[in-house]
Amino acid sequence: MQLKDIMTKEIEYCHPDCALREAAEKMKLHNVGAMPICDGDRIRGILTDRDITVRAIAEGRDPNSTKVRDIMTHEVTCAYEDQGLQEAAMLMELKRVRRLPVLNRSHQLVGIVSIDDLEVQARQMEKLASEVLAGVAATGPGH
Repeated sequence: MQLKDIMTKEIEYCHPDCALREAAEKMKLHNVGAMPICDGDRIRGILTDRDITVRAIAEGRDPNSTKVRDIMTHEVTCAYEDQGLQEAAMLMELKRVRRLPVLNRSHQLVGIVSIDDLEVQARQMEKLASEVLAGVAATGPGH
């Protein structure tokens, strides 16, 4: 299974010149803790609720005049839509991130996948494996 099979495809994003307040309102409206920051279809950074708290609020920045580009995380770990789930999980663990923006091979943002998405998929695969094992055990050997 590939990331394109489980990623969220309809994602909200903000432009780097967006005011911090506007980005925070968008995050609240869509109930997300991270928002890709894009210039067109190219990802330029990611804004997390932690960025807002640590880089803006704690520094006393004005949310109406502070631009997202001033506090976003510029170095973004991304994955490609044709990568496998296990590879994405290892990348998330290595980079210690909970969300991965997903790109196509032209480097355009096409989705986002979270650690929760991977967990749900793992539970579904575990359930399927249990059902198959129970079915095989019920029919006996050689059937």
